[in-house]
Amino acid sequence: MFVQTEITPNPNSLKFLPGKNVSNCGSFEITKKEDTDSELVRNLLSINGVIGVFLGVDFLSINKKEDIIWEDIKHIVISLINDFYATGKNFVIENELFEKKEQKFNEIEEKIIKILETKIRPAVAKDGGDIKFKEFKNGIVKVELQGSCSGCPSSTMTLKQGVQNLLCHYLPEVKEVVAI
Repeated sequence: MFVQTEITPNPNSLKFLPGKNVSNCGSFEITKKEDTDSELVRNLLSINGVIGVFLGVDFLSINKKEDIIWEDIKHIVISLINDFYATGKNFVIENELFEKKEQKFNEIEEKIIKILETKIRPAVAKDGGDIKFKEFKNGIVKVELQGSCSGCPSSTMTLKQGVQNLLCHYLPEVKEVVAI
């Protein structure tokens, strides 16, 4: 198996593409070993300097401390991913990590979510991250940035010039987008 890596706009995050499925139940960001039963994720979080693991459908993004050099840990991450899939497993995450709360959204929130999922999420995933809707109140959309996007130096620009402009264009009710 050949695990490919891709740089992301965040210098402290690297995207790993195992060429296999990673999650069959959505995307998740895990920053504490005790928050998961996944042996692979626990092992990744045990690497010196790793502060977060983001799992997408077909990739993992690893976030590291700023003072750690990628060349010191990249080969360990690749080795752990290879070892995991060599055991015959098909997914890192096969079922929901957290129980989903059934939320009811109003019409404008549904439109915001649709735009986020169809126009913004695919672009953000290419950079190794995700964006999740949290709240809409008084013209302000609150979102959570995950994976490579959390802590990225260019995320503020992406949020304002990309996400905010797009949502304001399609939905005049939206005045501002902020990350929480």
